[in-house]
Amino acid sequence: MTVTQSEPVANGATATRARPAAEHTCAAPSVHPRPAGRDRYTISEVAEHTGLSAHTLRWYERIGLMPHVDRTHTGQRRFTNRDLDWLSLVTKLRLTGMPVADMVRYAELVRMGESTFSERERLLTAHREDVRRRIAELQSTLDVLDYKIDIYADARRASERF
Repeated sequence: MTVTQSEPVANGATATRARPAAEHTCAAPSVHPRPAGRDRYTISEVAEHTGLSAHTLRWYERIGLMPHVDRTHTGQRRFTNRDLDWLSLVTKLRLTGMPVADMVRYAELVRMGESTFSERERLLTAHREDVRRRIAELQSTLDVLDYKIDIYADARRASERF
């Protein structure tokens, strides 16, 4: 079984590629699911859905991390399902510790279209290696914690026997 993933490209179309079904998507279930049958969300609805503050959403737009967000005739932002998908990816990238500058660069590359696929791949591959290094460091730290906890648990059990 394969799953397809779409990514926005410069002209508003999407590029789709097949992915193994076991590969995780960046669109994990949200604590606050999207309202059914809707594709227009206010900034407060998006903030509730994503867990990001309205201030952060405005900042993401200002620094070029968010693609163009539509506005009503009164100037209120109206986010789409596609915007929510993009924010899901951005949130995952932040969670992995990707620097904002790299995220902005990635967003610029996406807007530039298919000609940037190889550069996007390089950027994400380098970040993946950073994430793997940090995971290895954390695993090493966890091993030390487990060792120390075992020492204290053994000492406690020994003292309980007497």
